[in-house]
Amino acid sequence: MATVGRNVAAPLLFLNLVMYFIVLGFASWCLNRFINGQTYHPSFGGNGATMFFLIFSILAAVLGIVSKFLGGNHLRTWRSDSLASAGATSIVAWAVTALAFGLACKQINIGGHRGWRLKVVEAFIIILTFTQLLYLLLIHAGLYSSRYGPGYRDTDYGVGGTTGDPMHKGAGVPASGTRV
Repeated sequence: MATVGRNVAAPLLFLNLVMYFIVLGFASWCLNRFINGQTYHPSFGGNGATMFFLIFSILAAVLGIVSKFLGGNHLRTWRSDSLASAGATSIVAWAVTALAFGLACKQINIGGHRGWRLKVVEAFIIILTFTQLLYLLLIHAGLYSSRYGPGYRDTDYGVGGTTGDPMHKGAGVPASGTRV
């Protein structure tokens, strides 16, 4: 039976994945134009914070995409051991997205001509900061109740095997006459 956190996190994961791909595409295009010195392009523009903003946006997008792949694996298995990798990469992706959010705010504050592509990247980074935080809270909701997802204390997935000490492969019955 699926839990509440899993039902809400799955569509949010897909939405964030699509948005991170859009950020990666637009930020890569803008950075290419910026490196080539083509800031006079009507749909680009920029100011002193543009280079840093674009670099952190690309970094946030790549980490976000990787985080969503591990998050998809966690939603498929929905166990505590997959929560560790999904949670750790989601925290890192959110932290870098929050840094890009700060640079987006700085870029908006500085002002100047910014083309529509830069405004798209700014808007998506601002939106992703909050949706990534919401996703992060949803996959960690199992800490508070098992109704919301796997918590860190769930260890019942390994139960049901043999009792006692674990044995090595092929060591069911010790061979007689051997020295160990």
